[in-house]
Amino acid sequence: MNPQAAQAIDLLIGARWIIPVEPHGVVLEDHAVAVANGVVVDLLPVADAAAKYAPRERIDLGAHALIPGLINAHTHSPMTLLRGLADDLPLMTWLQRHIWPVEAKVIGADFVRDGSELAIVEMLRGGTTTCNENYFFPDVFAAACRRMGFRAVAGLPVIEFASAWAATPDEYFERALAVHDELKGDALVACAFAPHAPYTVSDSSFERIRTLSDQLDIPVHLHLHETAQEVEDARSGHGARPFARMQGLGLVNDRLIAVHMTQLTDAEITACAEAGVSVVHCPESNLKLASGFCPAEKLRRAGVNVAIGTDGCASNNDLDMLGELRTAALLAKGVANDASAFDAAYALRAATLDGARALGLADRTGSIEPGKSADLAAVRLDVPETQPLYHPVSQLVYAASRRQVSDVWIAGRRRLADGVLCDVDVEAVLAKAGRWRERIAAIH
Repeated sequence: MNPQAAQAIDLLIGARWIIPVEPHGVVLEDHAVAVANGVVVDLLPVADAAAKYAPRERIDLGAHALIPGLINAHTHSPMTLLRGLADDLPLMTWLQRHIWPVEAKVIGADFVRDGSELAIVEMLRGGTTTCNENYFFPDVFAAACRRMGFRAVAGLPVIEFASAWAATPDEYFERALAVHDELKGDALVACAFAPHAPYTVSDSSFERIRTLSDQLDIPVHLHLHETAQEVEDARSGHGARPFARMQGLGLVNDRLIAVHMTQLTDAEITACAEAGVSVVHCPESNLKLASGFCPAEKLRRAGVNVAIGTDGCASNNDLDMLGELRTAALLAKGVANDASAFDAAYALRAATLDGARALGLADRTGSIEPGKSADLAAVRLDVPETQPLYHPVSQLVYAASRRQVSDVWIAGRRRLADGVLCDVDVEAVLAKAGRWRERIAAIH
């Protein structure tokens, strides 16, 4: 009997190690990922793949770990243009005296477009394939993502003060719904409501968000319990901690993406677990602003879904998810006083599949499984900084850097090839960033 003809596919990627994330902690040696129409169709040993598939393109990564693309679960992408503008300051001083006044003078479609492009370039070069965005002009941000082939959740901003995006609460909601309708069914960009924080959003706006989130089945992306001062001010002004206020408004549910969460009681952690809240841990921004420590290991042990985000470049100052997940793992150990806390496999999961879960995208990305989008990143591990190698996952988390990311695919489309961005004019992106530096430096 003649052997069955090999199946035609678009892409076959063989790697020394594949870390699919699901099943948890598994490392597959000398395996390959088969991709057709942008979707993973198989994951199998390299030797078997050669006989089973006839790929249009074949890539062999003999010294690499292939992982799901990293998911940055909290970003303010246009703020790349404010990187390093006002460092070494506490949160409210940083916001009220520096960031907000500058933003008021520069925010517009051009600022968001140019800053988003710079952010996407940085994220792609570091192996990030998806981000959860929270900023103004989400339509412009979404257009940049589509143009550059980048996956994202675009935040629909709601805040009580006027901005270049909207003048009144009603206008914020009108524009939010228009962007949501425009992006409905988009292959790369989804939506979430993005009320800024409890101290900048009214009860009536939160009630509208809760109703619309239920109706549209989209997440709510919210800064919450970022600092002790925020909690104390809320108790004085509202008579309740911000989390309790959100509970009373019906927002503590499985659509809530609660960012920072550095100030939590055991009862609040239990409530998050019971309600299905996702918490986004942004360790480097919290450290830099001295905002406090998210109890990441306590949350994990309670069963809360914990994702990882960088925050914006004005407070981090980078969008380096490999660096962020390393910091998250190390900080969690110190906070928990437990060297086994937030172990390497869990840290990688928090930066991939659990990030996808937080964003409502776990059915399409976050792990390397048949049926999911081929969102992939290859990290070279044969360099001196990651040798000798005993455990690939530990090496990724504790030793590797984003400079070792060599290749990235989103929905099967190659976005980074051997360290070089595909279909992106990096010099033009940098030139625009330089012009913004001159303009912003002149007004700050």
